[in-house]
Amino acid sequence: MKISIETTVKATLQQVWHAWTNPEDITQWNFAIDTWCCPRAQNQMVVGQGFNYRMEAKDGSMGFDFVGTYTQVEPHKVIQYTLGDDREVRVEFLPTEQGVKLVETFETEDENSAEQQRQGWQGILDNFKAHVEKQHS
Repeated sequence: MKISIETTVKATLQQVWHAWTNPEDITQWNFAIDTWCCPRAQNQMVVGQGFNYRMEAKDGSMGFDFVGTYTQVEPHKVIQYTLGDDREVRVEFLPTEQGVKLVETFETEDENSAEQQRQGWQGILDNFKAHVEKQHS
C-alpha cells in the first residue's frame, strides 16, 4: 500500500530544497515527535548513492538508522529513493503561490499500522515545515 502526505512550506524552492538535502539541517527536523532526535545525517544526493540518518529516542532507549539509495534526483523537483527493505519513496517539490508544496509518497511496511506510519511520516514533515519557516521568517 502507498500513502501520500503533504504540506506547504512558506519559503523559496531553493530554501526548501537546501533544508531537505543538507545534513546539518536534516538533524534539526528529521524526527516525528519531540522525545526523539536525529543526532547525525549523511547524504550523497546522487543516483546510486544514498543517505543514512540516525533516529533515536532522546533518553537512549531505542533508535535506528534510516537508510536509502537514490533512484531519481531532479534538483528542486523530485527525489526518489529505495529504503533498505526495498520500499519506494518519492518526494515532489511543487512551487505554489503560498510557498513550496511537498508531496511525499511511501510504501508501507508490515510492522506498524498504516495510520501509525502516516502519523509518523506526517510528524517528520510537519517538523520540516516548522524548521524551514523558523529559519526563513
